[in-house]
Amino acid sequence: MIFVTVGTTDFDALVAAADRLAAASDEPVVIQIGHGEVEPQHAQWLRFAPSLDPFYEQADVVVTHGGLGTVTEVLRRGLRVVGVSNPDRFDRHQDQILQAFEQAGHLIWCRDLAGLPAAVEQARQAQFTPYLPPPSYIHRVIDRFLSDLG
Repeated sequence: MIFVTVGTTDFDALVAAADRLAAASDEPVVIQIGHGEVEPQHAQWLRFAPSLDPFYEQADVVVTHGGLGTVTEVLRRGLRVVGVSNPDRFDRHQDQILQAFEQAGHLIWCRDLAGLPAAVEQARQAQFTPYLPPPSYIHRVIDRFLSDLG
């Protein structure tokens, strides 16, 4: 199964491309469309769910918008990922996120939705580098801040 997620906003261009992919595929495609206006005709779809875990557990490939939270959530699961930047997002920051993860060998960055089927097939064949979250030291910063208050 291919699972496509656009997150909490909208990304109608990705939804439409994923629906075209579903129309041409024998494999099930499930699309989470968020607040988008495009309602797929060839794939199962949902707007939101309390958790996307059941979809991730069934997915062979996850196609996701370039939001950092979603990308890292899927990569932590060790899934095959195709990332797509939403050009409507402020300052095109998703390009930077997906470029960094692609350069590290964690995912396939689909820069053009016309190439989505090829990107999905490339993700199936790729030997990805496992994603390990960077260490976090925020607890030390908070501890210092609280110590300085008292």
